[in-house]
Amino acid sequence: MAEPSKPIVEGLWNESITPATYGNDGQYYDHLLEQYKLYVEMANQISERRDRTNAFFLSLNTLIFVIVGFGYENIQRIEPKWVIVFPLLAIIAMCFVWGRLLTSYRQLNSGKYKVIGEFESHLPVSPYWSAEWNVLGKGEKPNLYTPLTHVEIWIPIIFGILYAVLGGIAMLCYTA
Repeated sequence: MAEPSKPIVEGLWNESITPATYGNDGQYYDHLLEQYKLYVEMANQISERRDRTNAFFLSLNTLIFVIVGFGYENIQRIEPKWVIVFPLLAIIAMCFVWGRLLTSYRQLNSGKYKVIGEFESHLPVSPYWSAEWNVLGKGEKPNLYTPLTHVEIWIPIIFGILYAVLGGIAMLCYTA
């Protein structure tokens, strides 16, 4: 095995445990591979949680639009008109929370993939960290690959702006 370069992730490797001290080389590398598989699965689970979070918030926003659409005439009768601000602020806050959750998932997975890259530096091949990520321009060349996290963060922002504009228009129209 080649001498590893400076680790991508400090603190991953137990310096006191080597293939020689572990028992036998085969067992050490078998366990290393199993830990790698487990960690990749954990990263996939974070992505699945992010997908479920997006599905939840998209469903919730669809429900809000349906309720507002069906209740439009009743909303016009609300007195005093300024009380519309409270549910509007709650909905905009929900969009903010959605955006923060997406950012958190992006940060968490970014760390996990750096650890996966470090694992791969000790395996015979590095399909994700070296090969795939390099082929995709490391997410820095939009003509090759635009990371989903860079696109999906715009969805709660767009919904929040839409709610703010529609709420502002409603307040101006109904209070006039």
